[in-house]
Amino acid sequence: MPAVLNTILIYAKNPSATAAFYSSFFGFKTSGEMVEGLIELTAPATGASILIHQAAKSVKQGQASVKLMFSVEDVEGFKAQSAKNGLVFGSTHQANGYAFANAKDPDGNSVCVSSRAYRTSHAV
Repeated sequence: MPAVLNTILIYAKNPSATAAFYSSFFGFKTSGEMVEGLIELTAPATGASILIHQAAKSVKQGQASVKLMFSVEDVEGFKAQSAKNGLVFGSTHQANGYAFANAKDPDGNSVCVSSRAYRTSHAV
């Protein structure tokens, strides 16, 4: 029986702000309501949902052990639109036929936009 990744849980200092971040910049749908200690966000099309959970004081924020990578066809276009809305990404990097750029969410978690899923050649 295969295991399917369909939910990512993020521990947040301010769950409402973190939910608003993913809703505003990445199109996730949410009521913003905390139910059973969680705010649920559903993907705008296909993809994993996100659950936001209040972080305990002992949880270290912004560790670089996980990065959420969002697929976009046009990295520069996405960066420009995001900047207009208040999210500034770092430099765009080129790699084996695709581009990517990084930013941080309100809790210091790494997020990335990447055109890797849309590349036409799989250069090595």
